[in-house]
Amino acid sequence: MKIATHPPGAIDRPRRRSDHGRMPTLLRCLLLLLLTFGSAASLAQSSDPSSTAAPAATPAQTLDQLGSQLDTVKAALKDKKPDTPLADLRTTALGVQDQARQLAADLAPQMTALQAQLAVLGPTPAKGTPPEAPEVAAQRRKLDKAQADLDAQIKQAQLLGQNAAQLAAQISGLRNDEFQARLASRTATPFSRTFWADPVRAFPDDVARLKRLGARFADAMAQAWQPPNRQPLAWCLIAAALLLGGGRWVLERLLLGLATRHVPDGHLRRSAMAAAVALAAVLTTGLAAQLAYLGLNWNDILDDDLAALATSVVGLVFFAAYVTGLGRALLSVPRPSWRLPALSDLAAQRLHLFPWLLAAAALLFGLLDRTSRAIGTSLPATVATRGLFALVISGLIGLALLRLRRARREQAASGAEPEHRPVWIGLLSAAATLGVAVSWLGVATGFIALAFFVAVQMLWVGVIVATVYLLIHLLTDLIDTLLSPRGRSGQRLQATFQLAPHTLEQTATLLAGVCRVGLVLLALATVLTPFGAGPKDLLTSAEQTLGSFRLGDLAINPGSIFSAALVLVAGLFVLRTLKRWLREQLLPKSTMEPGMQDSIVTLLGYLGGMLVFVLTLAALQVDLKSITWIVSALSVGIGFGLQAIVQNFISGLILLVERPVKVGDWVSLSSDVEGDIRRINVRATEIQMWDRSTVIVPNSQLITQNVRNVTLANAQGRVQIKLPMPLDTDAGKVRELVLGILRAHHGTLAAPAPYVQLENVNAGVMTFNCVAYVGGPREVGGVKSELLFEILERLRRERLPMTSPQSMLVRTLPPLPDEDECTG
Repeated sequence: MKIATHPPGAIDRPRRRSDHGRMPTLLRCLLLLLLTFGSAASLAQSSDPSSTAAPAATPAQTLDQLGSQLDTVKAALKDKKPDTPLADLRTTALGVQDQARQLAADLAPQMTALQAQLAVLGPTPAKGTPPEAPEVAAQRRKLDKAQADLDAQIKQAQLLGQNAAQLAAQISGLRNDEFQARLASRTATPFSRTFWADPVRAFPDDVARLKRLGARFADAMAQAWQPPNRQPLAWCLIAAALLLGGGRWVLERLLLGLATRHVPDGHLRRSAMAAAVALAAVLTTGLAAQLAYLGLNWNDILDDDLAALATSVVGLVFFAAYVTGLGRALLSVPRPSWRLPALSDLAAQRLHLFPWLLAAAALLFGLLDRTSRAIGTSLPATVATRGLFALVISGLIGLALLRLRRARREQAASGAEPEHRPVWIGLLSAAATLGVAVSWLGVATGFIALAFFVAVQMLWVGVIVATVYLLIHLLTDLIDTLLSPRGRSGQRLQATFQLAPHTLEQTATLLAGVCRVGLVLLALATVLTPFGAGPKDLLTSAEQTLGSFRLGDLAINPGSIFSAALVLVAGLFVLRTLKRWLREQLLPKSTMEPGMQDSIVTLLGYLGGMLVFVLTLAALQVDLKSITWIVSALSVGIGFGLQAIVQNFISGLILLVERPVKVGDWVSLSSDVEGDIRRINVRATEIQMWDRSTVIVPNSQLITQNVRNVTLANAQGRVQIKLPMPLDTDAGKVRELVLGILRAHHGTLAAPAPYVQLENVNAGVMTFNCVAYVGGPREVGGVKSELLFEILERLRRERLPMTSPQSMLVRTLPPLPDEDECTG
């Protein structure tokens, strides 16, 4: 809620009473009853039933109104008053732009209809031809005039839209300049007398304005307590007191009971209970504030200024209630099993007061800020108040971080393992620590506006991050529960749509990922929206200073460098997260082979890396002409020194796309390299040998050389055993015995069937060739060993000997007697 700002003294003008819009007593009582049961929106939007709708404006009147609004905005900008509400002017300009575009879109079908009518009449008769009928000519003139008027209105609407867009852009620039000037403005340090001299001097006037506002509010309260308004006010206050007293407890128990009865046990129940706790706090406290305001302003007793101030206070109460409810839901000190974050009980107990303290500080200082704007408080008092707010908020955040760190240290000292913290939690804690230091240093050095901005931003970002964290858990658990193949809804979906279980798991993972990305993007937009400026605005002064430096045709722009670094870091982080999500969550739940999954992830990494590189160059505003000389210099190196690298890179892409070999295949190369493929990189492929060593093979060898892929296309394995037997062995008995063993083994296949052949008879030995097929080549070794053990055992039991290899015995005979004599 925004309230109008007024210059000092504007609060002293006479109070205005509005007598229009009164409602019958019976209807108001009915609406009050609805509010008591939690339907505040119905009361807020109720209107007088006797009122009639205003007639719709013509396009010409709408164009005049839009033009008048733009003229008003231009006049306000031309005056250049210091208290000009630029945000309201920008909203007006954007509203004019939207209305102008909508009007042009609404008039387009009318133009199409007129053109169709003119087409029916046909072209205008040429000179020398018989003239057309007077009725047709009159109709043609009428349609031509209507078309010309309508075309002029469409063009005027389009022109108004363009002017409004340009005006909104101009106002955005002025707001950015005002924002930077406000952050860069410096006052005297609070440690000097000069800083406190001005607030002390203006203190009597501020107190006088505050007293006049209090007197006006007291008069409004007294008037609200008069007999016409006393009963509605009393009922509203009683209902508000009931809501504040036991309403939260009752509503919380009701929501928790519903969650216990209707939500299945698991993660969803825990996140649903946390959301119920936060929702109960907002509904009861905020609704109580809304009831109090409604009872006070039942018959439009408050004037415009007091009504605006009261509505803003109600909004502050809603925000404070949400902060406390969110803190209670996430910390969950009474029920540790409901706690969503990875916090120990000690850390949660140390932090349980800080949501209440932050909410109270935000409510108190927000009320002071709204009141100061309403009464036109002096600038020194506003500066002092905002400095105190910055110190309190940043101090509470710093104290919470300190207590959390001490709790972790005590937990580690007691021997307990500290809870695991994600990377983003560490980054957020570091950013909060830096923000606390900047806020306190800004107040100490006199940069009150900067310190106030940092403190408010820390509070706002903390609330947004906590909200997104709760919503991510709630939506993820809800999707997992609804699409779980083992759940009731998942089984119904499988039965209704004939879905496979892994399809539901993939859908749940994909939807959860989309919801997380959408919530994070929405959080980023929400963080930047309230202040009307982003981090890029802080770099404008640096851009103006360093924007004149150039490197050839490439401009050295700090903003572009910052944007490029942000794009590079964010792109690599998103790419890494996406690859990990595909590798660990989505693809394992599919029916793809592991090799195909790895190929998809690797190819996605290459394409994503190229896309991140292109986006980084685009963020740097690098033109292709600026890097032509780099490409020219690299072309020579690519032609000579990098030829092999490029060849292997292209071969790697071919391997990933055509997939003649994939991760997990058993391959054999002509260079005596045989083993399992473990990884296909951009330049080379890793093959693990049987001795567990790894051979790095360039990808080009897998494309240009002969490669034997043993496991391609789910190939079957063949077990071959050759048995040499003596020639007098019963061949038929051996055949039946071995064939029975081959068929009975659990690892052999029935089709193709095992067989035993008499392969050869040679030198008193006959050789049996025993063959059986198994499910894959990797099963051959194990099955063959088991079959050999079984065959040898059965042959020994049946007394069927195996042929042993012939041995040659060499003996040395003693020499003959005649040979000894001759030798002698």
